[in-house]
Amino acid sequence: MTAHSHSNDLQLLIDTLPPALQRSINAYAGEELLEIVLDLGRPAQARLPGRAVNLSSDVITRADLQQVISAVGEFGSDNRAGIEGTLHRISAIRNRRGDIIGLTLRVGRALFGTIALIRDIIEAGQSLLLLGRPGVGKTTKLREIARVLADDLQKRVIIIDTSSEIAGDGDIAHRAIGSARRMQVPSHEAQHAVMIEAVENHMPEVIVIDEIGSAAEALAARTIAERGVQLIGTAHGNTLDNLIRNPTLCDLIGGVQTVTLSDEEARLRGTQKTINERKAPPTFGVVVEIIDREELIVHTDTGRAVDELLRGEQAAGMRRTPAGEEAVHTMPSVPSHAPTSRANAEIDNKPLTAHDLTQTVRIYPYAFGRDIIERVIRDLRIDARVVNRAERAQLIITLRSRAGDGKLQHLSQLSGAPVYAVKKNSTAQIRNLLKNLFNLMPGFDENEAQLAIREVEAGVLRATNEGIAIALPPRPASLRRLQHRIVSRYHLNAESIGNEPHRHLVIHPHTDT
Repeated sequence: MTAHSHSNDLQLLIDTLPPALQRSINAYAGEELLEIVLDLGRPAQARLPGRAVNLSSDVITRADLQQVISAVGEFGSDNRAGIEGTLHRISAIRNRRGDIIGLTLRVGRALFGTIALIRDIIEAGQSLLLLGRPGVGKTTKLREIARVLADDLQKRVIIIDTSSEIAGDGDIAHRAIGSARRMQVPSHEAQHAVMIEAVENHMPEVIVIDEIGSAAEALAARTIAERGVQLIGTAHGNTLDNLIRNPTLCDLIGGVQTVTLSDEEARLRGTQKTINERKAPPTFGVVVEIIDREELIVHTDTGRAVDELLRGEQAAGMRRTPAGEEAVHTMPSVPSHAPTSRANAEIDNKPLTAHDLTQTVRIYPYAFGRDIIERVIRDLRIDARVVNRAERAQLIITLRSRAGDGKLQHLSQLSGAPVYAVKKNSTAQIRNLLKNLFNLMPGFDENEAQLAIREVEAGVLRATNEGIAIALPPRPASLRRLQHRIVSRYHLNAESIGNEPHRHLVIHPHTDT
């Protein structure tokens, strides 16, 4: 697949330049010219893929800048202007007095053939979010998506065009968007309001929006999606993992909430008690990470991919290129349940690993009575001993009130030993902590429990997305209680039905009242 130019109207952009620069730039008109940069007191530059060349040894003067400004007209509040009937964009740089001292003339091109790799998703009517670094072609793809949906699929399409990048400057939209309609936005602050206005006033089947960048716009996008309108958009961020860690925009992919697990559940999951989970269905069912023009990573189930990343697991996706597609796995940059510091002791109570238990576990008490720890070690008959130097320890135990001490954090960093905290200096608290650490807590078969957790999480997702009741396989009462707790965190209701040993959980979707 090779995208080819629909129209670039390059000469109209060149005509805005001073005559000497017009002659110079014509030497590069046959190449893939990206930008022309005019900075006061510096030579003009032409920027091409991978390089920049000076157009003249003469420097740009205020008169040169003024000639371009006069040709392109008024700049908006975002310091951008355009040339009517084209996709070119002219952006201004101002000094402290507000005077324009630099211009970036960006060449706008409409291309065909840029969405062949994702056309099946678009035609299926799914809401699609495009991610990728600046300049990788997100807006170009939006433009062609709008045209295909409007002309080929005969859908009612409205483009929310905040900076006139999708459909060009002026009152008449560029022909590259086909019969799609365009609503211009006076300023970035009004973008979310225009998004809602489009739905309420013009009955679109599809809304196309570039650069969702604020919480208000993310909320407006969710409102639109809940009304059954297909959303096609872009957002700030290169990858799905970036978006999860963006507190302003993570609502686009379901949002993230912090929940506290029971000791049993944390042990079974192998996580801290406090973890991050997705709190709602994603606004965009599909997320596409654009690597370059002919390579994409497609997450066809956004909810599942987000859940996997939040658990610190690899997120399954499909790499698509003109040669075909293959499965890929995206790793989270940092596991969501990793402690932010070693002194987050009261929640970092994962059981010790099998490797930890192959030798005597050395415990260092920080501002804590060692006699109680030694007595519990003897009572539980575990292979552990108390040491008097932190650098020799494999774990540190302290009181919750001392968990934030700077000295403790320093000792933890030097020794590499995690910190565990209890609320009180009591035998009962130490006993519960050590029983959990050494896997002595009475519980369930590990494999069966993990399966039960996966079943309930999949059931919650289906109940939420499909709006139907989901019956889970029969489980013992202890595991049903665990499943009940997971369902309640998603603000859904569940009930146990049937007789033992066939008693099982049924998850009910949200109901409108």
